[in-house]
Amino acid sequence: MLLLIAACALAGLVVSVVTTALMRRLAPRWGLVDHPNSRKVHIVPTPLGGGLAILCGVLLPLVGAQLVVWLVLRNAIPSGWFPPELSEHLPGIMYRSRLLWTIMLAGIVISALGLVDDLRNLRWQPKLAVQLLVACGVVAGGVRGTLFVDIPWIGWGLTVLWIVVLTNAFNFLDNMDGLSAGIGLIAAMIFAVIMLTGTAQPHWFVAVFLFLLAGSLAGFLMHNWPPARIFMGDTGSCLIGLWLACMTVVGTFYDYGRVGFLETSDVAGPTGTHVILAPLCVLAVPLYDFCSVVLIRLLQGRSPFHADKSHFSHRLVELGMSRKQSVLTIYLITLTTGLGGLLLYQVEGWPGALLVLSMVACMLAVIAILETAARSAAKRNP
Repeated sequence: MLLLIAACALAGLVVSVVTTALMRRLAPRWGLVDHPNSRKVHIVPTPLGGGLAILCGVLLPLVGAQLVVWLVLRNAIPSGWFPPELSEHLPGIMYRSRLLWTIMLAGIVISALGLVDDLRNLRWQPKLAVQLLVACGVVAGGVRGTLFVDIPWIGWGLTVLWIVVLTNAFNFLDNMDGLSAGIGLIAAMIFAVIMLTGTAQPHWFVAVFLFLLAGSLAGFLMHNWPPARIFMGDTGSCLIGLWLACMTVVGTFYDYGRVGFLETSDVAGPTGTHVILAPLCVLAVPLYDFCSVVLIRLLQGRSPFHADKSHFSHRLVELGMSRKQSVLTIYLITLTTGLGGLLLYQVEGWPGALLVLSMVACMLAVIAILETAARSAAKRNP
């Protein structure tokens, strides 16, 4: 199965690298260029459209894989070409196809919305309305959790909220070269490891998708690592948030006895309901940044979607870090909280889980202290 993991990541990476290089040439011809202004940190016009490469890095390999599985199940390709441990999952892959393409279609719609926004700078109200409609469509298509509540609409409503918040959290996070894509890469890899090691039975459906996404983001980062030669734009940042939100719901964080974020289960495991918090640990930094920035803007009487330099990454630069150092610092903090999410699957019961949550809370407290110090420094040296 290591070969399958490598193949998924490599497929996403190759398609993304090639497509991103193509978009660097095409974007200026299409008017997809991000021009500098007082609210942004880059100083030269930079092509947009890298998000389309991220989309292709996942979409094209999945289309090819789906076609191969379809041919195998119709005996057009000998099943003996595949390892036995993989062949036994092929019927399940076809069974999950409807759910997969519901998520893919949602990603295409969100990317199209982001592309229009990159071209025309849409107002936040219609963007949020479309995001809500897409989230509702995804929930209607089967991507929904219950959170152990017997009233279905509560779980569905919280799932819609989770999808919309994460979609915008990664959009907000796309404020510095390599930041949103790098955090998405770390989160996708950690969630994939959880899918293969944290549940009583490996869940390859979600893991394969996440490895493809991780490979696609790595390919894009080869062009986006500081100094960036192309940006993903809303086309990519919203897509990352949407897909990670969907995968944390579809992923089997819920097993009978190893309980988590989903509503169904077929295997037993040793841990309890505390593992439901794993996605919150892994995604603690994007969620913190989103909530803190929204709160700051509201307290200042501004729209929560009005772009500015209130983000954690900007505060680290104000403290004297370079942009690359700021991004690497946030990577390490995300990796630390993400490892906390992994650790939740190794502890028994809530006492151990509370220790993990305390560690994550301490990391967020460090962020809050650094942000406060940076704001004080900015006031002293306007």
